[in-house]
Amino acid sequence: MSHLIVHGGTPLSGRIIPSANKNAVLPILCATLLTQQPVRLRGVPEITDVKKIVEVFRKLGSHVELDFKTGILDVHHKDTHFDAAIDRLPEEMRSSIMLVPGLMARFGAARIEDDVKGCTLGAREIDPHVEVFQRFGAEVERLPDGLVLKVDRPLKANDHWTDYASVTTTENFVLCAALAEGTSTLTNAASEPHVQEFCNFMSLLGAKIEGHGTSKLKITGVEALGGADYTFTEDFHEIVTFLALGAITGGNVQVKNGAPEMFPLLDRTFAKFGVQIVHEDGWSRCVVDGPLKVKEPFTRNILQKVEAAPWPYVPVDLLPIFVALGVKAEGSVMFWNKIYDGAMGWTSELAKFGAHAFLSDPHRMITFGGKPLSPAEVESPYIIRVAIALLMVAASVPGKSVIRNATPIRRAHPNFVEHICELGARIEWVDGD
Repeated sequence: MSHLIVHGGTPLSGRIIPSANKNAVLPILCATLLTQQPVRLRGVPEITDVKKIVEVFRKLGSHVELDFKTGILDVHHKDTHFDAAIDRLPEEMRSSIMLVPGLMARFGAARIEDDVKGCTLGAREIDPHVEVFQRFGAEVERLPDGLVLKVDRPLKANDHWTDYASVTTTENFVLCAALAEGTSTLTNAASEPHVQEFCNFMSLLGAKIEGHGTSKLKITGVEALGGADYTFTEDFHEIVTFLALGAITGGNVQVKNGAPEMFPLLDRTFAKFGVQIVHEDGWSRCVVDGPLKVKEPFTRNILQKVEAAPWPYVPVDLLPIFVALGVKAEGSVMFWNKIYDGAMGWTSELAKFGAHAFLSDPHRMITFGGKPLSPAEVESPYIIRVAIALLMVAASVPGKSVIRNATPIRRAHPNFVEHICELGARIEWVDGD
């Protein structure tokens, strides 16, 4: 395990360029399995899940060249092989389930390991994915350690209406439909920025997709996909996080942002804590006039609130970042996670800083901010943005704090600590106990 030592109390200031979005990089990496033409990806981040998928490609005989210093990955799946009885996909990594469509389309078989999971956000079922695979013609066999899927090729186009707007289920449907025979439609599709980026990449390969950015997608299958040279856009999660770090420490942080059109609701959410976000010339910056203060609602006797749900709501992944602002800002805020039932149970760690946060139920938390905070040693759950939120609180408090088990940060954000140290933070990784 890796822990963070944080010497807080320093206002963070300066300019920073975010890395690519993990949630766009991983499905796009998996999508390359669908083509036998060479693909070059630029801006690939040095994160754990990328390394795991690249290692799978190499074991399957694909040609891969990756230089994390330049961020350039060249991959060619011309000589790739797969045997469901022998070859295994990465366990303990949610994104490995997106390798299934490419394997089914290329080899007529795939497998799903029992221990396919991501962060500890609550129950994360695989049933919606298996249902998608079945709709495209897969037969499923349960084994002691997972599932084997077999399918006649080409895959069979179909129309599907999902129970909820799941990002990964949407991406798996598009991956299957791209080479399926006929036209497929998906209703209640996810439309997050990273899903839109994924669809843009698929279109670059030659997939025929209509409805980018909406809740209904129409995909007409093609006989084969081509190659591509693609550059990832900045991760909006990192953009929000760096802006929030500037705000919570009373600094002035500017972040490169090539898609400010995705930010109106996020800008309004920052404003609930007294933070103004300004977008100019491809950069975004936070403006804070004095201590953070919660904006009072016009409706009497209700709490200010931040509701997080599938896009175009505030993304649930970013809710902990705003919780950190909530414990710092004077006033009370209710935070509502409408998706995961296990993502809000870290109020006891906030209390170690002296923060007052009350867990109303598995989905809702209330912060009573503006309380005096002091340094603390806290334990992070295995949730990426919760580890970062605890780091944010620690960075805003003068003195030495410890964030134990902060490893999840490395899953999504390469050189995250190094980047914020460039802004003036005093933070270091410590490995072991």
